[in-house]
Amino acid sequence: MRIFVTNDDGIDSIGLHILARSMLPFGEVVIGAPDTEYSGASSSFGALHLIKPELHKAFVEGIDEAWAITGPPALCVMFARLGAFGGPFDLVVSGINPGANVGRSVYHSGTIGACLTARNGGITGVAVSQAVDEGGYMGQGIEEMLRNQKWDSAAEIAALAVKEMCTNLPKEASVLNINVPNMDVSEMKGWAQTSVGTDLIRQMTEVDIEPKIGHEGAFHLNLKWGERITPSSIDNDVGAVANGYVSVSWLSRLMSQEPPSESSVESRLDSVFAN
Repeated sequence: MRIFVTNDDGIDSIGLHILARSMLPFGEVVIGAPDTEYSGASSSFGALHLIKPELHKAFVEGIDEAWAITGPPALCVMFARLGAFGGPFDLVVSGINPGANVGRSVYHSGTIGACLTARNGGITGVAVSQAVDEGGYMGQGIEEMLRNQKWDSAAEIAALAVKEMCTNLPKEASVLNINVPNMDVSEMKGWAQTSVGTDLIRQMTEVDIEPKIGHEGAFHLNLKWGERITPSSIDNDVGAVANGYVSVSWLSRLMSQEPPSESSVESRLDSVFAN
């Protein structure tokens, strides 16, 4: 088993290092992570003709091969799939992200974006994220929140999932999104198979526009956040993690659907191409 480990917090992330070392019992581990923070990058590659991506050797204790890449996590995965780090990979594991990637943050997460990109290339991906104190912001943990982070708990849960995948890898490339509470495994209430929620534990409520002094026509955008909420249901990923459960979600592909019943776009197109 060849396992490619990446993240969206950069090559220096403690969570990345602990996750990579937890994968060592299951095969050959190669790290290929962004050289800097790319939280919120989703599945973006960036403008390749402008960023001119580079690889730089990196040192991660206990890992034989590690690389820092000048680009977002999805780009790291694309390079891995195209052979930049040797032969094909059997699995992509992304994380450990400080901040739960649940609810609406799933759309924006670079941690998950790496795994979605892996699936597009025919490789199963496992995204691993962990709640932080105060609930975090859109899947991102601010640095001062991370002093009490229990990284080993998330790594232990991730290792359990990957161990099973080593013996029973999905026949069709899939994406598994794992979110873990920030507590010892012995303190967790269990796990829940969850849907993707529509809310967040803590949400942006508004944005203030403040003039930038000395710069005519320029403004600062100051985000305001609401109070932390604890959803009661554990059926979705937001509520499960908030209530002390490991959330396990298999994420679907983006697929077309039937148009809304009130849509008139189709008839308008018919009128253009009727002749």
